Amino acid sequence: MKTCPRCGQSYSDENINFCLNDGELLTQPMRAPEPGAYRDSEPPPTIMMNEARVTNPVGWQQPAQPPAPYQGQQVMQYPYNVTPSQTLAIVSLCLGIGSITVGWCCYIGVLLAPAALITGFIAISQMNKDPQRYTGKGLAWGGIVTGALYIVGLILIIILVGLANMFG
Repeated sequence: MKTCPRCGQSYSDENINFCLNDGELLTQPMRAPEPGAYRDSEPPPTIMMNEARVTNPVGWQQPAQPPAPYQGQQVMQYPYNVTPSQTLAIVSLCLGIGSITVGWCCYIGVLLAPAALITGFIAISQMNKDPQRYTGKGLAWGGIVTGALYIVGLILIIILVGLANMFG
């Protein structure tokens, strides 16, 4: 029998867990322990288990040879082509184009143009050291040129504005 602690309604159905009147969780009254079930002086009986299972018997021997499918087979290596990397050259070109196009907004080109120059020169030095692994010399030069154009254009604008303010 379960009862609702809020409204005191009693339910005899053991499948109901919530009160149908107010939705409160039903409680079940505590039952008194059976007389003589466990006394403080008598602990519960000890259960004796079987002997421990032997997991590594002494007579166990490893197989003499590996399974048949792996005997004498050689690992097949498939040829694959490694494409040369153009990553730094492409990054240099993108930074250079970004400095020319959106670089005039908030002078963000002051950051983009030197980055284009640096990545372009690093890409060219990598191409000179290992031409089989790194390519894209034209892309790197494009990034260097566009970054330099922004810097030259910015310097010319600063000079022209300075002259205009001086003589204007």
